[in-house]
Amino acid sequence: MKVLNAITAPKTIRPEKVVQFGEGNFLRAFVDWIINKMNQSTDFNGSVVIVQPLPEGRVPVLNEQDGLYYLHLQGIEQGKVVDSVELIDSVSRGINPYKDPEAYFSLAEQPDIRFIISNTTEAGIAFDPTCCLDDKPASSYPGKLTQFLYHRYLHFKGDTTKGCFIMPCELIFENGKRLKETINQYISHWNLEDGFKTWFDTCCPVYSTLVDRIVPGYPKKTADKLKERIQYDDKMLDEAECFHLWVIEAPKTLADYFPADKAGLNVLFVPSEQPYHERKVTLLNGPHTVLSPVAFLSGIDIVRDACQHPVVGQYINKVMFEELMETLDLPKEELISFAKSVWERFINPFVDHQVTSIMLNAFPKFKTRDLPGLKRFLQRKGVLPQGIVLGLAAIITYYKGGIRKDGTPILPSDDNEILKFVESLWMTEDIDKITKGVLGASFIWGEDLNEVPGLTCLLKKDLLSIQENGMLETVQNLINHE
Repeated sequence: MKVLNAITAPKTIRPEKVVQFGEGNFLRAFVDWIINKMNQSTDFNGSVVIVQPLPEGRVPVLNEQDGLYYLHLQGIEQGKVVDSVELIDSVSRGINPYKDPEAYFSLAEQPDIRFIISNTTEAGIAFDPTCCLDDKPASSYPGKLTQFLYHRYLHFKGDTTKGCFIMPCELIFENGKRLKETINQYISHWNLEDGFKTWFDTCCPVYSTLVDRIVPGYPKKTADKLKERIQYDDKMLDEAECFHLWVIEAPKTLADYFPADKAGLNVLFVPSEQPYHERKVTLLNGPHTVLSPVAFLSGIDIVRDACQHPVVGQYINKVMFEELMETLDLPKEELISFAKSVWERFINPFVDHQVTSIMLNAFPKFKTRDLPGLKRFLQRKGVLPQGIVLGLAAIITYYKGGIRKDGTPILPSDDNEILKFVESLWMTEDIDKITKGVLGASFIWGEDLNEVPGLTCLLKKDLLSIQENGMLETVQNLINHE
């Protein structure tokens, strides 16, 4: 088996156009893969310089391999099983700015740099007042980026053609707005001149984005087999599902510079990311939240098995296509296409997604992912969405704890106040009190849900049925009634 580097494997040298903060599995399986595709099928012709955001990281290993690594894609795409391995050569090198700050700041002097991309986790976009302009480098990501842009501004003497397109990928709604606000905090905190602030505001657009791809990362269980398959000892081997989506809140003219859409990729340049954010939360996260307790209490442990179950599968389909989809405002054809792709992700034969892992903090998840759809459905249709309400009943039942029929322990995990509150309600053994108590818990919902017309009555009916008939029979009765 060969060592992987530019001597043993093919690597094309391209101009460095992208600065990427983060060397983690997600960006390498998502952004760097997208850029690899653009290099193959468009005239983008650019490479990525990765900046390690923390003092310790994997840049040394990446540099040992000259930026090369393989990406293993698995899943179902348009009804066909995908199991591919691809060499990614879009990364030119990595820099650790803590050990080599000169290389980091020199990067800002390169005229071809046009794009800045990041994924420093949700906590990465934050203002740290202890950061100083003279730090080499600043500890926070926005601090580092402000230093980088200011150095570039000074080096090119405010040249308006040397600004950068900034596209954060952190999983925060309106991540671009948050990052821009934080950079402006540093500009003010460090008393940087008005000329730089004007240059930043006019020449460095910061776009909010939505990213979507499941990336398990380094495939520990199958790494040896994959290395035999590629015949390289790849220490940066990465793995992801084949589905991908990148929504960028930017003018369509950005595609002239970053032609990801022209490479046949699922990259959208849109006026607002909000409807796509709502689509993902509603059609992917929403079904996840209610299918998990329904499946678990029906004796099913894996999302894929739940979708393929003759009864529970119909329930999930109903929630997705007949209820939650009806609450969104995007074109119906687009919603159906997205929902079908979500279904393919749910039945991915390569991912054993445990439903119990989704049950963590189920009440707050239901509040953000399903409750808005429940209300909107009622508003639009004049009736409650029975599948979503049954999902809430299943969550409440799951939080009762105890033992499943097959002996599997039921172990709810949430905020301790919520756990104790629901436990105290179940101790009354009064379904009416349990129903009204949960719905009236304003510390969970921020309101009294007993005021939602018909909800108290329908939820109580579902809770009684689950107690008397079991989860699976309750689901079957719902499907038969429909």
